[in-house]
Amino acid sequence: MTYNPKTYGTLLAETLPGIIESDAEYERVEEIFNKLIGKGEENLSPEENRLFGLLANLLEEYESRKLEPLPDLSPREILTVLMRENNLRQTEMTQIFGTQSVVSEVLTGKRDITKLQAKALAEKFAMKIEAFI
Repeated sequence: MTYNPKTYGTLLAETLPGIIESDAEYERVEEIFNKLIGKGEENLSPEENRLFGLLANLLEEYESRKLEPLPDLSPREILTVLMRENNLRQTEMTQIFGTQSVVSEVLTGKRDITKLQAKALAEKFAMKIEAFI
């Protein structure tokens, strides 16, 4: 898919993407990213599609830098940190775990995260599945 460099340049000037250095900048870029998602992949222009890829990479890179010190944490602890950092409540995790009681059991350590749940968590938080296994 070819794109118009001038149109893409205009989009870049409007969005001002760059290395994300703060949570506030992350939120700003994520908002633009979510607007593009909201349009639907099939409705994005070639320029918007290119910007979408760039923003996805910037967001993922920031998330991976923020989470570098977490390897010594258990999967449950990583999930707890991610939920806190993303202001997510247990009810918002039921789409992954099925019920709020299962979410509660995982967060209290009464139940382990299954491989299927780990895959869904990895996709949701743009992380490697190993973080949740």
